[in-house]
Amino acid sequence: MDSTPGNKKQLEEAFSIFMQASDHLSHAYQELQQRVEQLTGELAVANGELRSQLMEKEALSERLGLILTALPGGVVVLDAAGKVAEANPASIQMFGKDVVGRNWLESIESGLTQTSTPGEWLSGEGRRLSIVKSGLGASDGQILMIQDVTDAHNMKMQFQRNQRLSAMGEMAASLAHQLRTPLATAMLYTAHLGKEELSREERAKFAEKSLARLHHLEQLIKDMLLFVKGETVGNEDIPVSSLLLELQQVMEPQLKERGILFGFHDDSHGAVLKGSRKALSGALLNLLENAMQASSHGGKIDLFAHSAEGKILISVKDEGRGVARDLQERLFEPFFTTRQEGTGLGLAIVRTVVQSHGGAIRVKSAPGSGSEFLLELPVNPAVGGPQEQWNKRASDLLRIELADE
Repeated sequence: MDSTPGNKKQLEEAFSIFMQASDHLSHAYQELQQRVEQLTGELAVANGELRSQLMEKEALSERLGLILTALPGGVVVLDAAGKVAEANPASIQMFGKDVVGRNWLESIESGLTQTSTPGEWLSGEGRRLSIVKSGLGASDGQILMIQDVTDAHNMKMQFQRNQRLSAMGEMAASLAHQLRTPLATAMLYTAHLGKEELSREERAKFAEKSLARLHHLEQLIKDMLLFVKGETVGNEDIPVSSLLLELQQVMEPQLKERGILFGFHDDSHGAVLKGSRKALSGALLNLLENAMQASSHGGKIDLFAHSAEGKILISVKDEGRGVARDLQERLFEPFFTTRQEGTGLGLAIVRTVVQSHGGAIRVKSAPGSGSEFLLELPVNPAVGGPQEQWNKRASDLLRIELADE
């Protein structure tokens, strides 16, 4: 073996390098062990936190399950296909059957009858249900919140009836006056009929006047009964175009005879209302007759209808004497009237009818500039036509009304 000084030096250098590498590897291994121990500790802590979170979520899930079970309101979850994925006991009790796995539209909603109030339905058992739908985001499903509002609806109807009865009591003095005046007039005319010296023409004249006063009394009593009883909302499908055409056929000949022009504009686009055709027709006829009474020869009355966003806006506009601002707020009060021959119940009944159909009524008027009554009614979504945007006139009307308010 060559043991020259050069080789020995190289060997020593190689050994030194080996020792350095060995020390480096030993230190690295120790550091690796320490890192592994640190990560193991961190993992144990993380696992502990995850187990704690999992237990909390399980407890929360159990609590939510208990809450859903105890909720008096119904909760139904629909999957993307429209089938009931989950339902709490309250919803099953409302529908009288287990709804899980059934198609909501075909098996359940088809057995419900929509009311005139948007979002409220009548079940086969006669219960009134409020159903609110909400999307579930990325899952494409829906969650339905269902409330049995039967008792609340009955209380609302009773409250409205009590309000009407209260108004009748408060206006008893005014009512007595309104009954006494035409009755006294009729009695006066009737008394003249007993005079033998009256000619046939005078007798016919007094008989006609007496009959007119009695008809006025009859109409006043009818209005009072209708106001006290309240208008029961029907369940008819009412095409707006058909309803307006009927009003046009009734009013146009009367207006023509009085020399009043009639404007008719139907932009309802096939929309359909839900409720009582007779009640709505009567309310609109009342507004048109009021407009006719306020108009003079050569004036004009317009009847408009516009459809948009699930609602119908119906407008009755005249060019008559108008109503002062301070009196407009009282127009819908029972027994308040600006006409000598008015009963003061017509507009109160109109508002009752509109509100019973889930709508609202407003008035825009100024002395000498005529009046405009605007009815806003919800469209029946089950059979309504396409909902197009408000045209410029409807937008202007709404903007003016909101500004005035």
